[in-house]
Amino acid sequence: MISESSPFAPGSSVPVELFVGRRGEIERVRGLVRAAQDGRARVGFVSGERGIGKSSLASFVRWLAERHDGVVGCHVYLGGVQDLNGMLHRVFDRLLKDSIERPWHRQVRDSLGERVRRVGQFGATLELRLDRDDLQVIERNFAHSIREFLQKTGKKKSLFLILDDINGLAGSAQFANWLKSTVDEIATSRHQTRPCVLLVGMDGRRRQMIDQQPSFARVFELLGIRPWSVEEVAEFYQQSFRSAGAEVSPRDLDLLMDFTGGLPVLAHEIGDAVWRIARTPAITRSDIVQGIAMAAATVGSKYLEPQMLAATRGARYRSMLESIAQHLDVRFTRPEIIQRIAHNDRAVLDNFLRRMRQVGVLQAVPGTRGEYRFPNRLSWLYFRMSATYRGPR
Repeated sequence: MISESSPFAPGSSVPVELFVGRRGEIERVRGLVRAAQDGRARVGFVSGERGIGKSSLASFVRWLAERHDGVVGCHVYLGGVQDLNGMLHRVFDRLLKDSIERPWHRQVRDSLGERVRRVGQFGATLELRLDRDDLQVIERNFAHSIREFLQKTGKKKSLFLILDDINGLAGSAQFANWLKSTVDEIATSRHQTRPCVLLVGMDGRRRQMIDQQPSFARVFELLGIRPWSVEEVAEFYQQSFRSAGAEVSPRDLDLLMDFTGGLPVLAHEIGDAVWRIARTPAITRSDIVQGIAMAAATVGSKYLEPQMLAATRGARYRSMLESIAQHLDVRFTRPEIIQRIAHNDRAVLDNFLRRMRQVGVLQAVPGTRGEYRFPNRLSWLYFRMSATYRGPR
């Protein structure tokens, strides 16, 4: 069908109208936002494996909070940002851009004066230029800067600030110390600054930040994101296809659910591939099989690290990985591997395991002997799809 009309959005956050499930996680994050409105600074940390929907959850809660809780939301993507100055600049640049269609835009723009300039063809958007002195003032007086911004919005009394993709910042002691001291300052101030800061990152980044600032452990509220349930996967596909006037038979949903593995990122990649393959609004099982094969190639090139792909390009290691992924769970033992791989591959099993651990495809399970796992569910599902639907060998 026409690719431009696809209801799926691979590589992007889930559109609000297609968001499903996550009721418990939604209420926990909204609870932080509401607590901040009572004058208490709150810091949450949304963690989870790649592709599990962390950004989509944060974006959806922002939409709810702006619509129903009377807050100003700001979702800042920090990919490539390595230091505190870069983070602060991107936050206030995002606040400026997000205000363009808001009633308080003129007040915000005027307060920034010559630091704002129009860029792009015909001056279509704005860019905020802050020098080192500006950033040092914001760093030392962040709570005050936020209070000043909120005063310009009129009735909005709280800021819901999402700092997404903080992987590059997690190892910065400067950022960790600054955030900890800012939270403490707000907590002891007589002024009621009401920010709720939500950090979004991969598993392990919270521990990395605590290593930089040990007392941070008491500041964070950790919100781990689980994979979608089978019911949530089915709801997503049915709702998405139906939104574009298409239907998939309930008896064919099993394939979609099996290879999605509860990961929203895979749901969008597979759904979009099936949409491109289908020729009529009645989605067939053949469409789904071909779509999974197409999605497998896309997932490998888009989401797996280059060194992983390079290390698994050889036919022998590739075949061993596919046999493991196709027949075993995310976590498995050495004896189980031996049962599943070809007899002549057993002689190179130790070299295979060593190499796969080096490039991060597999990981030894701590505290066990001879037990391994795919640290990333996405790579496990990729090798499963590749083994089942890559066509003739």
